[in-house]
Amino acid sequence: MTIKGTIKAVLFDFSGTLFRAESVATWLRATLEEAGITLDQEEFALRTAELTAAGAQPGGPTPQRVPPSLAGLWASRDESAEQHRAAFTGLARQVELPDPALYDALYARHRTPDAWSPYPDTAEVLGTLHARGIGVGVVSNIGWDLRPVFRTHGVDPYVDHYTLSYEHGVQKPDVRLFRAACEALGQDPGETLMVGDERRADGGARNLGCAVHFVDHLPVAERPDALRPVLDIVG
Repeated sequence: MTIKGTIKAVLFDFSGTLFRAESVATWLRATLEEAGITLDQEEFALRTAELTAAGAQPGGPTPQRVPPSLAGLWASRDESAEQHRAAFTGLARQVELPDPALYDALYARHRTPDAWSPYPDTAEVLGTLHARGIGVGVVSNIGWDLRPVFRTHGVDPYVDHYTLSYEHGVQKPDVRLFRAACEALGQDPGETLMVGDERRADGGARNLGCAVHFVDHLPVAERPDALRPVLDIVG
């Protein structure tokens, strides 16, 4: 990665970059407990594996196969709240669960702050950038308002603006989403760094002239300090 000039703003992806979703097993267990439903160990393990393969958890594993009936919806899922919900609940419905209400309950669970954990260095990096006067934005392909997640985990004060795909009707890697983020921060793309975990989606910022830095989408315990190099890049 070559940085030309001074970086005055940093854009961050959400899932897999600043925060990590809970495991599929934890997601399912919490939803079942809320509904007062108990599965035996064997069935719980089976349903967890099936939901994982289906890619039914937003922010979780990628679907092993998207049914043809959902292919179009899946491709544009982050362009609206309605499409996002329909895509993920559609994937979940490939798995037989004991109560039809669980599909919507699973979707509702993933939108709660408890379903997300910040990476160990998220607060440090965002806070340091904020203290240095560097503009901080969050650019996410998503179908719901993630601001409460940032507020609950105490990092919202460090974010100057959120640019969410469903609020703009366009999703990464489309440069229009990155342009909206840069404009919201009042910064030139050539002086902006995009940090994300998806090469295709987040790499689209390059087409606008932004510098791009990638991190790996790993469990929180396995990625303690991958964001810290951003502080050196910005200088």
